[in-house]
Amino acid sequence: MAQPLAERLRPRTLDDYIGQKHLVGEGAVLRRMIDSGRISSFILWGPPGVGKTTLAQIIANKLETPFYTLSAVTSGVKDVRDVIDKAQHGRFFNEASPILFIDEIHRFSKSQQDSLLGAVERGTITLIGATTENPSFEVIRPLLSRCQLYVLKALEKEDLEGLLQRAVTNDVILRERNIELKETAALLRYSGGDARKLLNILELVADSLSGGESIVVTDDAVTKCLQQNPLAYDKDGEMHYDIISAFIKSIRGSDPDAAIYWLARMIEGGEDPKFIARRLVISAAEDIGLANPNALLLANATFDAVQKIGWPEGRIPLAEATIYLATSPKSNSAYLAIDEALSLVRRTGNLPVPLHIRNAPTQLMKDLGYHDGYKYPHDYPGHFTEQQYLPDDLVTDRIWHCQQNAAEEKLRQRMNGCWGDRFNK
Repeated sequence: MAQPLAERLRPRTLDDYIGQKHLVGEGAVLRRMIDSGRISSFILWGPPGVGKTTLAQIIANKLETPFYTLSAVTSGVKDVRDVIDKAQHGRFFNEASPILFIDEIHRFSKSQQDSLLGAVERGTITLIGATTENPSFEVIRPLLSRCQLYVLKALEKEDLEGLLQRAVTNDVILRERNIELKETAALLRYSGGDARKLLNILELVADSLSGGESIVVTDDAVTKCLQQNPLAYDKDGEMHYDIISAFIKSIRGSDPDAAIYWLARMIEGGEDPKFIARRLVISAAEDIGLANPNALLLANATFDAVQKIGWPEGRIPLAEATIYLATSPKSNSAYLAIDEALSLVRRTGNLPVPLHIRNAPTQLMKDLGYHDGYKYPHDYPGHFTEQQYLPDDLVTDRIWHCQQNAAEEKLRQRMNGCWGDRFNK
């Protein structure tokens, strides 16, 4: 039986690797490390199908070092210790450390992650972890501090189109079938930037259209094929990213019926309740924000509750938070403000802090004018007095802009009472 197309086309060298030029392009950080022949432990964080496993295998091949693989879904502490023992006893003096690749490392429990610490610290193994989840939440701090973190980006349109061309011209099976990629928009749309998913879809479509002298792939053909095989392109639960997107967009769009439906789809599909709860916390800050600050408190309380009670009861606080967020007024003013502030910092660099609001812990700093002229707001009526807080070059810049909702209107009125019409602009 032939291997799946995605496996047949898996790159074997960095030169064949698609995307992630910021990590493996000429002169990039991982490329330099690999070319030197010595790598340190690191974690690859990125969406599915962008080449995390492939990159780990390429590194092992390049370094010609023993390569062990564990899946966090099926492996326990004993499996980890067995691999560490093999690595320890099978290594020759001055030889590069064996590589232990752990897929979905975010699914490892604390005890499983603890069992890795000593071996990573001593250099018995070089750990390469792969995760689709934010490691700050899912990887214990001692292990995270011993690993570099590299973020993989979703593949660009050009990368995916190049992969399609490689598939129909280089693959030993597809190149014999005279495939014409007349249209690729549907292939790219359904793949969602996931290279493995893209190749799965292409293989499925090619099989469904076979029978003639040639195969012409069009958007209509792809859509019809996937509608007839709704699960065929969703191998290994990859649709969970589409469903969480629908869930968050339904909350943002103030549709509690749709939001609770997508929540039910995730629950029925066996989704990790912490994954759902974490997205609710993000949504509360990003989409409800200052229009209803209590939303973030409830979402955070939901996260705590779900961790304490688990399934099946955890569905109840998740449902409560989902409906509350969906029916709340919406504002993204805080989200926009921090992005605007970050953009401003990147454009203007390290502007000096005004002298009067600098700290002055030493006499020399006081003599240089640090803190001189600072007005302590609590000494003034209403606990406010007007003075400059932004750097000199930014005194006329506006960053936070009030949006039209009752809660922020109260904030705007208070700011106008303090600063005049500054926050009307």
